[in-house]
Amino acid sequence: MGGMMIPPDEASADDVVLAWEGADVVAVRLPQLADSLDHILAAMERKQGKPLSELDRKSKQEVVRILEARGAFSVRHGVETVASALGVSRFTVYNYLNREKEA
Repeated sequence: MGGMMIPPDEASADDVVLAWEGADVVAVRLPQLADSLDHILAAMERKQGKPLSELDRKSKQEVVRILEARGAFSVRHGVETVASALGVSRFTVYNYLNREKEA
């Protein structure tokens, strides 16, 4: 998801500090949720072996279903980001989402 390890003494309140036998060992700085969406899209492209925009309609609908399950559309501009990656309009993404809810 794009987290970054940092020394525990540099951790902020939003970082996750990991301890081993009572001693802080490392802190993990998690990315903003919007950055995570970019990582998820990149991972999906690697899995498909080609850009998401080159997928057929059924495959794009499946991508939208997976992304919705992962909360991608709760991110600000999530629909726009996904639409751009899929090479479709925002309207098309909303249609895919509505079609899933009707099924």
